[in-house]
Amino acid sequence: MIGYIQGEIKYTNIDSILVLVNNIGYKVYVAKLFPVGSQIELYIHTHVREDSLDLYGFANPSELQMFEWLISVSGIGPKTALLTMAQGAAKIGKAIATADVGFFTQIPRLGKKNAQKIIIELKNKIGGLTDLNLSQDEPTTEAILALQSMGYTQSEAQRAINIVGQDESVAETVRKVLKYYGR
Repeated sequence: MIGYIQGEIKYTNIDSILVLVNNIGYKVYVAKLFPVGSQIELYIHTHVREDSLDLYGFANPSELQMFEWLISVSGIGPKTALLTMAQGAAKIGKAIATADVGFFTQIPRLGKKNAQKIIIELKNKIGGLTDLNLSQDEPTTEAILALQSMGYTQSEAQRAINIVGQDESVAETVRKVLKYYGR
């Protein structure tokens, strides 16, 4: 299973890019497009079906985790989850925590019933509004989600970020927290 890709973008389409890695081009579905010729690194979800093998790419582990949580909801496929991810992981987390059905129903392919299912099934995984502390900026929230996907509790992640400080990038903040906890 492919979990990470780093390479040059050779081609973009409406919802996908072609990433060149060691002279092999990988078609990766993405929520936002990047310029042709730029270097990119993506965390990948490999979706295998009977008739296809699709790659879905995300800029950081917290986005990947949110995508995987979304597709775990019955009735939500990877294409719908990708459309949802275009809104941003932090906004999705906030919408789940505040039970904002309207946020989800504005996304194509998502009706009220599926929006309610997302909120009900993911609220415990993401936590309530006070647990997630969504009053923070988006990079801090993404760092907390990334650390939760690695097995840390929300309070452990928040405490460590408060100690090590928020860095400019989510990846650097997560790296500092992991170093702090000695992993």
